[in-house]
Amino acid sequence: MAYLKREKAISLAWTGASGAPYGIKLLECLLLADYQVFLMVSSAARVVLATEHELQLSANPEKAKQQLLEYFAKQKSDIQGELIVLGKDEWFSPPASGSAAPKQMVICPCSTGSLAAIATGMSNNLLERAADVVLKERGQLILVPRETPFSAIHLEHMLSLTRNGATIMPAAPGFYHNPKSIEDLVHFMVSRILDHLGIAHALTNRWGYGNEASHDIDN
Repeated sequence: MAYLKREKAISLAWTGASGAPYGIKLLECLLLADYQVFLMVSSAARVVLATEHELQLSANPEKAKQQLLEYFAKQKSDIQGELIVLGKDEWFSPPASGSAAPKQMVICPCSTGSLAAIATGMSNNLLERAADVVLKERGQLILVPRETPFSAIHLEHMLSLTRNGATIMPAAPGFYHNPKSIEDLVHFMVSRILDHLGIAHALTNRWGYGNEASHDIDN
């Protein structure tokens, strides 16, 4: 496959943590924003997708791409960007090299296993290598872990990654916007990710713009 370098490009990875709806919505938003998205999906992530989103995603990258585009078409999403699904051993793809990789990458959801591998520089597959590349090239790496409680090992890995320039954004949606549905909670988390990526959106109302509940506070 020949890859054409685009100005708006990003790497996105889904791993085996709970939180598939976050990853699906984030992908949709990135494509709607006309990004070229290099998507990496772990085998455990496919299990989570089937369990949480009833999406039986193929292990074949091209089939998986078609499945996802068909899914968004059914949602009537006016996709503008370009989706490229990559296998775990596609070492000649752009995310594998600092000379070609996008400067931004999000792992959403991020399992503690992937967290550990990235924190220790293991790079045993393309997903881990892509994250390693973004770190070494001083790009923007966002990880969205979904686990509770966190052990000291998990926290140490998060601290190590933060010290090395990554942003840790646990899947912990707020409630001050008075969510009425699971979709509202998903939108909250995805909106925070998009904010950090510098991508405009209208997924949620913003704090301080007249949408939060007002309360009298006695001094």
